[in-house]
Amino acid sequence: MDKQVLVFQVPEPAQCQQAVADAIDVGYRSIDTAAAYMNESAVGAAIAESGVAREELFITTKLWVQDAGYESARKAIRTSLENLGLDYLDLYLIHQPMGDYIGAYRAMEEAYEEGILKAIGVCNFYPARLTDFCETVKIMPAVDQVELHPFFQQEDALACMKEYGVCPEAWGPFAEGNFGIFTHPVLTKIGEKYGKSAAQVALRWNTQRGVVVIPKSVHRDRMEQNFDIWDFTLTDDDMAEIAKLDVGHSEIVNHDDPAFIKMIHGLKIHE
Repeated sequence: MDKQVLVFQVPEPAQCQQAVADAIDVGYRSIDTAAAYMNESAVGAAIAESGVAREELFITTKLWVQDAGYESARKAIRTSLENLGLDYLDLYLIHQPMGDYIGAYRAMEEAYEEGILKAIGVCNFYPARLTDFCETVKIMPAVDQVELHPFFQQEDALACMKEYGVCPEAWGPFAEGNFGIFTHPVLTKIGEKYGKSAAQVALRWNTQRGVVVIPKSVHRDRMEQNFDIWDFTLTDDDMAEIAKLDVGHSEIVNHDDPAFIKMIHGLKIHE
């Protein structure tokens, strides 16, 4: 799962389909989408037209809060499979730790045992929530997809995931463009030593921490650059310099904000 492309914030069907087609052509084999991204059908169309064997692809999608609950999740899984035109999903995640996510996970565990879902996991579960979850469920989540980038490094979250054998996966590895990440002087200076961009350094830094990264782009040249991070290794000094960039909190979203929780519950993706 090291080489993935994310289609978050690409709801326009034609653009999304083209982006996925370009990503597959560049060499990506892992595609990350979600019911709430409203583009599963476009992703499915690109997969169908790619000519790449299904077993060579790793497709991830996610359960939205509206569908949290046992019966709702069972239906949502079927809907995502239909939208994507697939018989199984490689990874299925709970998108937010809200609503009846325990009931939803029970349905996911059953689908996993049936082979419909090859792996199951969660998103945005921070250490206390992840600990409670792992102490409650039968099947450990394979993945916890959270915000991880040089400015929000979450070492405590990584330690918690390691304790339970959960793979960390980074959404927003470019901090949604905040902090001037693409021209940041520390990242740029480090990149100059290797002939790499600040963005490539940010991705490489996460992978060296054992984090799977899912950068988002609709531009083919950037997809190629994001893919080209496997021919250099950051030194301990490089990693130490990047460690100093951590601000210790997110400036993208606050999962502890009641207003945010209410807003998420109010987002409906179907009737």
